[in-house]
Amino acid sequence: MNTRKNSSACVPACGSVPARKRGRSRYIVHAYCAIISLVLASSARAQPDADFLKANQEFSQGHFKEAISGYEALVQTHEWSANLFYNLGNTYFRIGDFGRAILNYERALALDRHHPEATANLQIARDEARSLEMQPSRLERYVQLATANQFSIVAAVAFWIALFSLAALLFRRRRSAAMTALLFVMFLIFAGAIFAIWQLERGSEGRSLAIVTGTDVQARLATADTANSVLALPPGSEINILSTRGDWIYAALPNNLRGWIQEKNAARVRL
Repeated sequence: MNTRKNSSACVPACGSVPARKRGRSRYIVHAYCAIISLVLASSARAQPDADFLKANQEFSQGHFKEAISGYEALVQTHEWSANLFYNLGNTYFRIGDFGRAILNYERALALDRHHPEATANLQIARDEARSLEMQPSRLERYVQLATANQFSIVAAVAFWIALFSLAALLFRRRRSAAMTALLFVMFLIFAGAIFAIWQLERGSEGRSLAIVTGTDVQARLATADTANSVLALPPGSEINILSTRGDWIYAALPNNLRGWIQEKNAARVRL
């Protein structure tokens, strides 16, 4: 009997790897890939944090131009936060650029409506610049009562109470006037909360609110520097952009006026 042939059949071919080892190799490769991905993600997150801290250090040392460059670089990379715009507003305030200070305080509040420091400094900057404000409508005041998340909670609670009230009315033999009234009230609250959420989302997409950042800005009747002036707009004044034509913006102005200003003299609050 030739035993050499039988024994050679048990030897794996040259260059091949047993199935168990191949499985382990794949597992190790996937593990390495996952670790590398986590390290890269951590590095990507750490870089903006380091740049933010560096800009803060420049501000604390009184290097305001360098701090502005650092903060604005983070804005360009879309690393947005309420504190970033708040610090940028403080830096512009320190160099006397009240228009851009107010712009960035407004941007901070657009991300976090309940930022107390931004709210306080915004009012101080407005007083210093004597800027003009748009008067909010009743609808805008209602929408500003809470955030979208808070309105969502109200809508959810009202929906479930209304649903249980409806079920109680359907399964009861006698109609209850109190239960009917509760159902009607909860439906109104639910509808109002949904409408507020829609308005907040619509406002974030419309991006019509802008802040005057230029100096000696005049809103005019037409798209020409020689056109008659409608209203003088100090830095930091609010406008609502209605349309654009070339390098000009047609906007709703404070005091229920409308006029044209050059696009370079204003910036939108929502990026």
